[in-house]
Amino acid sequence: MDAPAIEVRDLHVTLGGATILAGVDLTVSTGEWVTVIGPNGAGKSTLLRAVGGLLATGSAVAISGTPLRSMRPRERARVVATVAQSPAVPAGMSVLDYVLLGRTPYIPPLGRESAADLAVVHEVLDRLDLAAFHGRELATLSGGERQRVFLARALAQGATLLLLDEPTSALDIGHQQEVLELVDQLRREHALTVLATMHDLSIAGEYADRLVLLADGRVVADGPPAEVLTEELLATHYRARVRVIPGEHGPLVVPVRPY
Repeated sequence: MDAPAIEVRDLHVTLGGATILAGVDLTVSTGEWVTVIGPNGAGKSTLLRAVGGLLATGSAVAISGTPLRSMRPRERARVVATVAQSPAVPAGMSVLDYVLLGRTPYIPPLGRESAADLAVVHEVLDRLDLAAFHGRELATLSGGERQRVFLARALAQGATLLLLDEPTSALDIGHQQEVLELVDQLRREHALTVLATMHDLSIAGEYADRLVLLADGRVVADGPPAEVLTEELLATHYRARVRVIPGEHGPLVVPVRPY
């Protein structure tokens, strides 16, 4: 039996003397889309950073059966790609050069990109309908276009695991759908595994195979969207009054004003 794409066991993270994650367990199967939800401060982004190798995790995290701590950075970057909420973009950088950064794990130290690296980048740009933008500066693109470029860089890494931290937080509803439909299409076509965080509960429930609800650094619910997005759980952990309505692709969460 193949090892899961992600396996987290009893993960504890303390930052600045504060406990952020307190014994988190999480398993994500290959090809699965799991979205982590929870109120502000629950530890969602910290969990993604830990899985992405940006925090010391001891033996708590394994990627495809390999302990994360035993993977060298270049090796890890060939398997795990992260799209942060607001990636740093060097001033004046073109779309082509930014996406080419995704090939860094394959370029020898002090070396240059090869024709094969450029071919991979152009293929990704074509796949994401970005070929016409390759010479444009990132700063001149719309929010939805930039989000596609951020995703393109991650895909250019050739990684099989995508970590998406609030991938639609800065987008309007049309661009949200555009980006998420694209991620889901690529996941199905290329057997990608997706671990995301999201604030919008309805969108989270529509796209994820499974939801993991974090609160106070612990997993308090884990299962299909219909089992996690309940009025009782959301009232308890978000302190919100909502109505949950069955939707075509998942539960829809509607805020309701208190009496």
